[in-house]
Amino acid sequence: MKKAQQKQFCSWIHDGYGSPEEFAKIFDQGIEMLFYIEDDVFTKREIQEVVGAMRGIVNVLRCNT
Repeated sequence: MKKAQQKQFCSWIHDGYGSPEEFAKIFDQGIEMLFYIEDDVFTKREIQEVVGAMRGIVNVLRCNT
C-alpha cells in the first residue's frame, strides 16, 4: 500500500468509525457474517455497516493505485 493510500485509509477509518478499534469490530463482524449468514441472525443495519466498511476499503485502494 502506498503512503498516500495509508494516509487516506487512516483518515477514512477515523472519519467514518472514530477509531481503528471500532472499525476492526465492524470488519470482524463482517467476517463472522460470512460464516453464519442466515435469516434473523443479523439485522439489516448490521449487514449494511459491514458492507459500507468493505466498500470504503475498496474505494481507498482503487483511488490511489
